[in-house]
Amino acid sequence: MKDRIENLLNEINALTADVPEELERLRLKYLSKKGLVSVLFDEFRNIPADQKKEIGQLLNQLKNATLEKIEILKSSFTITEETADQGIDLSRPVAHMEPGTRHPLSIVRNEIIRIFAQIGYTVAEGPEIEDDWHNFSALNFPPEHPARDMQDTFFIAKDPAILLRTHTSSVQIRTMETEKPPIRKIFPGRVFRNEAISARAHCIFHQVEGLYVDRNVSFMDLKQTLLYFAREMFGESTEIRLRPSFFPFTEPSGELDVSCNICGGKGCNICKYTGWVEILGCGMVDPAVLENCGIDSNIYTGFAFGMGIERITLLKYQVKDLRLFFENDLRFLKQFTGTI
Repeated sequence: MKDRIENLLNEINALTADVPEELERLRLKYLSKKGLVSVLFDEFRNIPADQKKEIGQLLNQLKNATLEKIEILKSSFTITEETADQGIDLSRPVAHMEPGTRHPLSIVRNEIIRIFAQIGYTVAEGPEIEDDWHNFSALNFPPEHPARDMQDTFFIAKDPAILLRTHTSSVQIRTMETEKPPIRKIFPGRVFRNEAISARAHCIFHQVEGLYVDRNVSFMDLKQTLLYFAREMFGESTEIRLRPSFFPFTEPSGELDVSCNICGGKGCNICKYTGWVEILGCGMVDPAVLENCGIDSNIYTGFAFGMGIERITLLKYQVKDLRLFFENDLRFLKQFTGTI
């Protein structure tokens, strides 16, 4: 019996049918009441009791394999009939498919995350709809600060204390409120400001901010971190310079310029013939901000920095119009095919 089952199974696995009528004949041959599989089931009652379990399992496998084979052959006919009705020629080569790509802002965002991950920074994210405390007050923005004005910030009409975040610094506050130092994180995300859309500005853009809080953190640590980032992003020959600036939440504050990677510092229209391009703001976290978050400023110090992903992308890929990032023009996006 075992040999007959095995031979019949090999026979069924090799079955083919060119037309539905032939398939029906095969079904009757094996699965009808007098079919070859059914006959074996009829003979099963004569099998010795000690062999029934093994033979029974083999018979069930044979029947299932036969049913499966019939269904496979049947489905091939169904597909052929449907495609024939639709005028589809399955013998034709498949249509050419364009290779996929990442959006340039995603490429640069991932690259920034990769660079800082190499020196121990992890990623944290927060809500895009924020409250006044996390977006302004905890960051030392006084009540009369211009950034609070309707012309700069999108406030929620029903509650002026709720707004679309203007920077990812709000996530820094949320992190310092819930975590104890040491803190070493970056905060990528989308932000919103009430600005006129042009080649150099948009009401929606993307930021990556960074925060490092620990004992004995110095401005020199900040400078070396930013030098490392600039050379990883733009090349080993990149130079940086720090200029004094002002931000409510850092003291001292600065803005970072990098040597123009397009003209090599000689001067061009991208760097306005200065040889330098501004890419981010930075500074030492103001002690008042640390205290607002429950961190003892007598024990801990820290630095923070923030950059616009659009600006880094403009410089890295020499794109001249910010609006291209939001238009989904395939002629523009195809230029980044194959870019990791």
